[in-house]
Order: sequence, then C-alpha cells, then structure tokens
Amino acid sequence: MRKLRLTTWVAGLAMLIPMCGALRAQDISGNWQGTLQTGQGDGLRTLLKISKTDNGAWKAVFYSIDQSPQPIAVTSVTVQGLNFNLTITPLDVTYTGTLNSDRTTITGNATQHGATHVLNLQRVSEENTWAVPEPPKPMPADATPKFDVVTIKPSDPNGRGPLFTIQGRHVMTFGTTVSSLIAFAYSIQTKQLVNAPAWLDEKYDIDGVPDVEGQPNIKQMRLLIRDALVQRFGLKFHNEQRELAVYALTLAKGGPKTMTVTANKPSDPGNFIFRGPGKLMVTNSTMKDFCDGMQEAVMDKPVVDQTGLTDRYDFNLNWTPDQSQFAAMGAKIPPPNIDDPNAPPSLYTALQEQLGLKLESTKANADVMVIDHFDKPSAN
Repeated sequence: MRKLRLTTWVAGLAMLIPMCGALRAQDISGNWQGTLQTGQGDGLRTLLKISKTDNGAWKAVFYSIDQSPQPIAVTSVTVQGLNFNLTITPLDVTYTGTLNSDRTTITGNATQHGATHVLNLQRVSEENTWAVPEPPKPMPADATPKFDVVTIKPSDPNGRGPLFTIQGRHVMTFGTTVSSLIAFAYSIQTKQLVNAPAWLDEKYDIDGVPDVEGQPNIKQMRLLIRDALVQRFGLKFHNEQRELAVYALTLAKGGPKTMTVTANKPSDPGNFIFRGPGKLMVTNSTMKDFCDGMQEAVMDKPVVDQTGLTDRYDFNLNWTPDQSQFAAMGAKIPPPNIDDPNAPPSLYTALQEQLGLKLESTKANADVMVIDHFDKPSAN
C-alpha cells in the first residue's frame, strides 16, 4: 500500500514538472527591445516593459528611446498561443508579432497611420536593457528662441514625412514642403499665401538646436521655424486683409457643450494632438487656436473664428474624415465606409453633436501673407 502511494506521488510529480515549465514558458513579463526599421538611418530604438495586472491580464509601457524619454501607456496586450498583439490607441499604433517557442523573441510589424515597418523584439535582462534618457527640462515659457545651429537640406523623396517633431532640444522636420513650413510657423492656411514662388511645394528637412537651454514648446517651435525661414530662406512679407472663401466657425443652437473651460493660462501653449486622422485632442486652447490648427492641418480653406468665445478649453473631437481633409499633412484619406454603423460622423456633424459648434463655407475678410522676397535656402 505504501509503495502504491509513493508511485502515485512520483507520477504526479512527473506531471507537475512539465506543467510548471509550460507556465514559465507562457510568462512574457519583462523588458523587450528592438529597432523599428523606418528606412531612415539606423532606425528607432524601441523598449517595451510588460507586466501583469492584478487580475492576471498583461499591461505594458512603451518607449521610443530615440524620440522621447516619456513612457507611453499601451492600450492592450494580448497573447494567444504564439501570437502577440498590442495597440496604442492614442497614437494609432498596432503591433502584430509571433513569439518563438521559448518566448525570448517576437518577430513582427508595427503599423501607424497605415504605414507598416518591421519591428523585431528580444527579451533582455535589466542589465542589458537600453537606458532611457532623462527627460529634458522645458525651455522657460517666456523665452523667444532662435536657432543656434540649424541644418536645412532637400528631403529624401523616399524618406518619411511630412513630420514636425521635437526630440530633446532638437527641432526637426522631415519631408515638409516650404508652404507647410510657412503655414506651421505663422499659423495660417496655404491659401492665405499671396505672391508665393512656384517652388513652394519642394520638400526640406530641418534639424536645429535653439540658442536657449531646455526643450521648446509648440509655440517656441513655431518661432524657431520662423527664424529658419527668415535667416536661411530670406523671407520678407507683409500682411493684408482680403475677402477669401473661408470656413466660419460659429455656435450651434445650444452650444457650446462637452468643452471644459481650463484655467486661463495664456503663457502656456495649447496642445492640438491628433491620435489618428479624425481623432483630435485639444487642451488649453482658445477657439482661435482651434481654428488655426484646423486650417493648418485639416481644411482646404482658412478657418475663421466667429464663435465669440474667449475662454480656453479642453475637448476631444472624433469624426470620419473625407478626402478633402488632411492634404496639408500629406495624408491620403480613403473614401468613408458608409456601411460601417460604428464609424464616427462627418466633421460637420461631429462639431454640432459633440461640441455644439457649426462650420459653414462662406466668404469673409481674412489675413493674408503677401510675400515680398523669398529664396531657396542658403547652403549649410
């Protein structure tokens, strides 16, 4: 009898050992790193830190080390067998990969805004994990920087862009047309440019460091691009008021709604952040700021604020773009899927339903920039 119990226990142990091994094999917690193959230079180093939630699900934070030291919360992480998937909804990022049998590598692709790049990840120890740089201190809010050093060169026709970005103290653009540089720097729409030379559609990359310590904010980035346009392109202009075809932003009946009034901090720049085409987050912004952002990035005509609102607001706006929108950002918007019942409404409907605002095509007086002198950029 004793021999039988011993045999049963040994057999049970033999079953338990491979089961524990299987449980360990399923564990994907830890640090995973790899280089996103962007087709530019050496790519972008990526770090993924995965752990378990209290209910046993997976969670993760993501770092794009060469772009920013700030952690980005991963929306979802799922593992089914050897299939690994994650999403970062605010950035419109999805990743699909395949784990190897011992869960030490993931072979896969990352997709953002329709562009897909190879990203293979390797599980690493703490000692072998790439160091995340310390976040740079912000530039003083009242600083008016100029470039200390700046490089301007024609864009690679096969390179990335259009893109405006701040990496540490570096202000950078990739694949940006001269007209989009002007529109960004002066918060205008390209149809507000008068007497512009024919070569404004040529694309340039900019990489510069300001003459003031700290990381510039978006307002200071505009000042720096202005400095490059004046110093390196020789831009000279004057402003006039002319009647133009515009979009007028007004209050709809019952508006505004779902817009939170923020503490009025005019020294703090507002944020105008797209989490994908038609997925907009606005913070600490006036209606004039909102109109400027829409005419720069989304609309095909200037946008004029006629709401009468003077506060600063936080709000989100979600809509299904049409093919006339986002041309300034180089985005190719597919036709709306009219059969998708879950698709957000058009921009015009979304503004009324979500914010209590109305956007109408009309004619009105608007500022225009009349270019008096402009050259192709001087050599570096």
